Amino acid sequence: MLDTMTSIQDILEATCHRERVAWLSLVAMAAAYGPFFLGVALEPPSAPLPDLPSMGRFAGAVLVQVVVLGVGHAWFRLRWPHEARAPADERDRAIELRARRIAYHVLIVGIVLVGCVMPFSKHGWELIHTGIAAVVVAELVHYGLVVLGYRRG
Repeated sequence: MLDTMTSIQDILEATCHRERVAWLSLVAMAAAYGPFFLGVALEPPSAPLPDLPSMGRFAGAVLVQVVVLGVGHAWFRLRWPHEARAPADERDRAIELRARRIAYHVLIVGIVLVGCVMPFSKHGWELIHTGIAAVVVAELVHYGLVVLGYRRG
């Protein structure tokens, strides 16, 4: 276990702040929405809208994401305070712009599916969960591309 912690610390030391934030965001989304969507797949909501337990499940996922991000950002600011305050340079802006542009297209495809295609055959929770999935997938693409941009060099 100690070797794993040491290697994680070594990896974090070798990355820039914006890459660390992207990794943190990916971990937070996986920790929050992985169990959420697994729960939805294994036990879909059966009650009509509004179904407070199903809404609570989503609120729990959001809370997990907020806590992981909050703790991670606080730790980054304490551990690397100068990097956390450094302004973005040209490379940072280029990586972010490319990632946002591609993620935006992923989000648009998901929202068109939810708003224009699915209403003819689906309703209720299926639409809501697909909309949430579209946002989550777009964010995963965004942060994944940011990490890839920094990994490429």
